[in-house]
Amino acid sequence: MGEAGFATTGQAPLWTPSPERVAHSQITAFIARVNARHGTALADYRALHAWSIAHPAAFWEEVWDLGEVIGTRSGPSLVDGEAMPGAQFFPEARLNYAENLLRPRDPATVAMIFRGEDKVERQIRFGELTDLVSRLQQALRAAGVGVGDRVAATMPNLPETIAVMLAASSLGAVFSSCSPDFGERGILDRFGQIEPKVYVACDGYWYNGKPVSIAEKLRAAVPQMPSVTTTLIVPYLGQAEEVAKSLPNGVTLETFLAPYVPAPLTFERLPFNHPLFILFSSGTTGAPKCIVHGAGGTLLQHIKEHRLHCDLAPGDRLFYFTTCGWMMWNWLVTGLASHLTLCLYDGSPFAPNASVLWDYAAQERFALFGTSAKYIDQLRKEGVRPGATHDLSALKAMTSTGSPLAPESFGFVYEAIKPDLHLASISGGTDIVSCFVLGDPTAPVYKGEIQAAGLGMAIEVWSDEGVPVTGERGELVCTKPFPCMPVMFWNDPEGTKYHAAYFERFPNVWCHGDFAEWTAHGGLIIHGRSDATLNPQGVRIGTAEIYAQAEQIPEIVEAIAIGQEWDNDVRVVLFVRLREGAALDAELDKRIRTQIRLGASPRHVPARIVAVADIPRTRSGKITELAVRDVVHGRPVKNTEALANPDALEFFRNRPELAE
Repeated sequence: MGEAGFATTGQAPLWTPSPERVAHSQITAFIARVNARHGTALADYRALHAWSIAHPAAFWEEVWDLGEVIGTRSGPSLVDGEAMPGAQFFPEARLNYAENLLRPRDPATVAMIFRGEDKVERQIRFGELTDLVSRLQQALRAAGVGVGDRVAATMPNLPETIAVMLAASSLGAVFSSCSPDFGERGILDRFGQIEPKVYVACDGYWYNGKPVSIAEKLRAAVPQMPSVTTTLIVPYLGQAEEVAKSLPNGVTLETFLAPYVPAPLTFERLPFNHPLFILFSSGTTGAPKCIVHGAGGTLLQHIKEHRLHCDLAPGDRLFYFTTCGWMMWNWLVTGLASHLTLCLYDGSPFAPNASVLWDYAAQERFALFGTSAKYIDQLRKEGVRPGATHDLSALKAMTSTGSPLAPESFGFVYEAIKPDLHLASISGGTDIVSCFVLGDPTAPVYKGEIQAAGLGMAIEVWSDEGVPVTGERGELVCTKPFPCMPVMFWNDPEGTKYHAAYFERFPNVWCHGDFAEWTAHGGLIIHGRSDATLNPQGVRIGTAEIYAQAEQIPEIVEAIAIGQEWDNDVRVVLFVRLREGAALDAELDKRIRTQIRLGASPRHVPARIVAVADIPRTRSGKITELAVRDVVHGRPVKNTEALANPDALEFFRNRPELAE
């Protein structure tokens, strides 16, 4: 079953929670409350999950109550509950996401801790945060920001980024962000579509000990966003004033806030599905898709995951290593709704050395350490053993996402980090701003396995024929609606792109684009993407963004990119067909990489560039990334009869460049 090294029936668990830990978990308390309120006799997580699927309205009402959501809830909790898309959760409810994150707390409580490599350390108390949000709220309102307007940010993972998001949300505006290492084209491909009224950016950022200015990139991009009436520059490198002066409608954060003093916050309470975030999932054709997430679904789903799946309690310190271009940033910040202290980090996780995040974890006593599978694998390869060098007594849980966590990395965590730890490999994505499958703190952890389907998520694994399967690979699907489904795609008035993205393959069933497999323990193994989206180091990117840059190189006629499974991860491989007389020498290779790095982002740069004589395409003229990927991995290619030039596949078989 599955790949070598993955879980088998007779395998012993790596970790089992103690009876005391299970008894005091929030899952156990939640089960007791459901039993008391609904006359059920649920005994464990699996029974609770089955109940949550069978009674979705009642389950999500319980999550609302668990989170003590601020807002009004009247009318039905679920309308058209079998329609996907189309189901409506809490259609008559009114709430505001920011109001729930800024619920009253002691002003002296630490709300956020920030570290920027070894350059910056800050602590933001709750009173300071609310004062900053208040001043930003007043300034944004004066700048004309209101319900439905967009505020976009190209920012590091700074406290100010969160404050701007909260201020925008408090007004009913829609927030969207990307990280500052995106190139001019990457920024415009995203924010050009959503037409922000206010654009927020930093003057630069630190990476690997070096300052990186983004002034030139901003000077190129901002004039191409005519909707922007205010360009707000947040200082990080100490160059904000100079950068702001060089931009249309540019203003520094200090100047923007100068006219305002802290005042009581006000919150626009809006419908449950009112747009909150726009995230971007890069497709394989055209510009990135703009996925709109609603305030209520995002809030409830994150409360559920923080409280029940991660067992985090008020006062716990939550850390996730993430940029503002990854949905784990959105997941992290919602922790404020559960009275968690957010631990933010920006920069390289290995600068100035491999201990930097563990120094942070020990000193600030993280309860949960969230990261990518690639980071854990890198620690293992470099022989870093944090458990031997750091006091991790406060650490209760570790989560890993972005790409499947390799079986040997599971063992490494328990050997080298902490033996008594809830390790949860989790998987979901930008599409749902949360997880489909994740941790169960009351159950054993087995090597190579994700523990469980998320509560309220009707997860199955289907064959190509749409039949549920166990013990073999299939498509990860969700067969019933859930509240954090996207509200819509931006600029998709008929819902055509939205429907095509998830519901085209299996009608009325969400098809996620992941290969998955149920294990004998009832856990999940994610084997990677089943579509052509690339996933290097856990960052999902679209091939179209790579082609848009590569094909600006005069020597390239056309290109095709795939993700090659390599060293417990995926690396990007770019195949290029060159003009007659051109050769892929070191100089051309460098030019291609530079173009992609500057035009898209460093994440888009391929690990290997390989010249080929021809590229396979369908009879309708589309290049066939999935067929090339199968050939590279030695797998049979389905539907070769659909190809106009199937012989071209031979150019990709057993390439020596891909063996190293």
